[in-house]
Amino acid sequence: MARPAAKQGYGRVVLVSCVALLAVGLVGDFLWASSHRFSSSSASYWSTVVVPEKPDAGESTIKASEKVTKKKSDGLHERKLSATFQDLPAPELKWEKMAPAPVPRLDGAAIQIKNLLYVFAGYGTIDFVHSHVDIYNFTDNTWGGRFDMPKEMAHSHLGMVTDGRHIYVVTGQYGPQCRGPTAKTFVLDTDTNTWSDFPPLPVPRYAPATQLWRGRLHVMGGSKENRHTPGLEHWSIMVKDGKALENEWRSEIPIPRGGPHRACVVADDRLFVIGGQEGDFMAKPGSPIFKCSRRLEVVYSDVYMLDGDMKWKAMPSMPKPDSHIEFAWKIVENSIVIVGGTTEKHPETKKMVLVGEIFRFNLDTLKWSVIGKLPYRVKTTLVGYWDGWLYFTSGQRDKGPEDPSPRKVLGEMWRTKLKLEP
Repeated sequence: MARPAAKQGYGRVVLVSCVALLAVGLVGDFLWASSHRFSSSSASYWSTVVVPEKPDAGESTIKASEKVTKKKSDGLHERKLSATFQDLPAPELKWEKMAPAPVPRLDGAAIQIKNLLYVFAGYGTIDFVHSHVDIYNFTDNTWGGRFDMPKEMAHSHLGMVTDGRHIYVVTGQYGPQCRGPTAKTFVLDTDTNTWSDFPPLPVPRYAPATQLWRGRLHVMGGSKENRHTPGLEHWSIMVKDGKALENEWRSEIPIPRGGPHRACVVADDRLFVIGGQEGDFMAKPGSPIFKCSRRLEVVYSDVYMLDGDMKWKAMPSMPKPDSHIEFAWKIVENSIVIVGGTTEKHPETKKMVLVGEIFRFNLDTLKWSVIGKLPYRVKTTLVGYWDGWLYFTSGQRDKGPEDPSPRKVLGEMWRTKLKLEP
């Protein structure tokens, strides 16, 4: 009679063991799926949905037992890193919220001509790009005058500059996600809002530095056709009244450091290239929609100046690395003012960190300073200056004061009265 009881006990042990193994497997599978889901979402900064985060284990321990000094200090260290990583001390500014743009934009472009800000293209979402122009009037602070872009024109990562009437639009990315670039170039006559073709760039580029200098349209740097490799090439072509006076682009001295998303400014007959990065998101191999895939990026604070002898000179670096600033600058009182951007990745989470400061480069002293804080950290701002007011619109803002990583694409317009000290 003892044997059946032993078998029955053995059966129970086997059954319990199987159930335990099954439970462990299910928990492991759940944890793997959760880890995969969150690691995938962290690679994309396009989500506009805020998911409440669970309290960090370190924080729970601190709340449960504040007497445990070591755990408390570890938790505070984590919160410090995740709060305002790399924010610089800056004066507070009084910001006024204006009428929002008709659509939100990321990686759009903007050119100011007198009291009008022409806002071009850009992503609405990762899967949708705009193909029109909106106009903001600084005199009456209203939006109006929307019109379409040419069908062949790029939708983001544009090179763009104006002569005061005509806007030259150079290359850029055609389509959503991480699609390929185009070499096509166009000219907009803002007196008539009509478009003309222009000689294409020798090769396609993403977000090249673009400026008019000494009667020539200069295009340099940017990312090559794979969207990641920095380009060093520099071309120019003679222009006048919105037309090319030469049939081909001319090769110029290469830029010292390549890459996209830089400010390119002409002031006092000097051409400056400011900030930017090397590397960018690339299309995932084999993806039919060219799905964006994260790659290593290096953001830098380098500043270069091209002088009359066509030689590059290194200038004082920015207060911190800054990228995504190609349309985030204005010249104010003989200074270059730069609004927002992106800086180095967070050292632990590796997430993109947005910039919430306004930088000033004094063209008289060639020195940098931090002159103010934005309402929030934001990248790819589109900036204007009129009647003493500094404006910015669009871009992608942070997740909040405690989290500098990107969240929502915006169409908001803000302004602040800006008076620079000598």
